[in-house]
Amino acid sequence: MRTFPARFAQWSLVWCLALLILVSPGAGCGGYKLGPTSGVAAGSRSIQVNFFQNKTLEPRLVESINNALRKNLQQEGTYRLATDSDGDIVVNGVITDFKRSAVGFQPADILTVRDYLIFLTVHVRATERLTGKVVLDRESYGRTTIRVGADLASAEREAVPMLADDLAKRVTSMLVDGAW
Repeated sequence: MRTFPARFAQWSLVWCLALLILVSPGAGCGGYKLGPTSGVAAGSRSIQVNFFQNKTLEPRLVESINNALRKNLQQEGTYRLATDSDGDIVVNGVITDFKRSAVGFQPADILTVRDYLIFLTVHVRATERLTGKVVLDRESYGRTTIRVGADLASAEREAVPMLADDLAKRVTSMLVDGAW
């Protein structure tokens, strides 16, 4: 039978090793970095988001995308949002595609669509105002699923803000974490 000091020393060793593992840089949140991930000081540069050009036949997309992108950029915090025409970086875009595809059907009727996947594609271009240097020139997309109730048009109208928000999160990530 072990004595109290031997048991205490054994448990102390176990707890010390566990603590060492938990606080090591490779474990848990040891590699977390506070602040913007791009290395730019938060709020040191401003960004101007212009209204996107809509090349699709779907109305109401431009305002939703612009609002969602502005909101996501403000929440992210790396850039200040320029409300006038004086941003360090100017973001323009073209909505190139809006698609709807069936992903779910009524259980008793395989011809009647119940769920649609809505897919939106945009081409985003960000340039530095002073130099004209293109810092981002890529396509991005947003997607969401909708359940069709009595009316497909109403369901799409309600889904457009969610679609725009998904797109805005992707574009914000490209602008903030881009290697430029």
